[in-house]
Amino acid sequence: MSTAPCPVGRCDGSGWIDDEGARGVRECTCRPQIVASRRSRALSAVIPRRYQGVSFDRPPVTGMPGPQVDVVRRYVRKLDARLDEGRGLWFFGDVGTGKTTLAMLVSRSALDAGRSVAIYSLPRLLAEIRATFETDSEGSYVDFLDRLAAVDLLHIDDVGAERTSDWVLEQLYAIVNARYEDERSVIITTNLERDALVEQIKERTVSRLEEMCTLVPLYGEDARRFVA
Repeated sequence: MSTAPCPVGRCDGSGWIDDEGARGVRECTCRPQIVASRRSRALSAVIPRRYQGVSFDRPPVTGMPGPQVDVVRRYVRKLDARLDEGRGLWFFGDVGTGKTTLAMLVSRSALDAGRSVAIYSLPRLLAEIRATFETDSEGSYVDFLDRLAAVDLLHIDDVGAERTSDWVLEQLYAIVNARYEDERSVIITTNLERDALVEQIKERTVSRLEEMCTLVPLYGEDARRFVA
């Protein structure tokens, strides 16, 4: 079985370096990244077909507001540092203004850089969690939550779109809090402004997201209505 190359160019891709002086091996600096990548394999890390060609140099990104695109451009330019710091992005605003497009641009950049990424809409993520309660195998709830906590970047679309219940609130809080405590990056998109989002997912979750993420507001007409 072939091994992917070392992300930092120091080992053979295994995460270990032969140490002749110590007559053994020592961890390469890429080891945590490799471990996170292996743990994320059971998660969704696929860019949907609609967003696979997204680029700063092509529509619809070229038609989006410059200041907001520049925030994303700076984030991608320093991607490794931002992920290592646990910094994320919070896209909010009107329907059809490009929130998901910009979020997918970041996620694709992270995947291209060899970082581990999990991409879900919130309704799909909650459906996956519900499914884990039906089995005690490797796909159990605790294991799934651990995998979500371990990836370099967790991308959640449509936060606030799921009908609120105590169960939903607890699952979302558990995910966000785990990443908050481990200083791991989150990207979210939502149609709701802060106060409305608090009503949907409660202050304790929103406050953590607010501390972890840079806010990127996007307003305007729904671009989907004008696509021929």
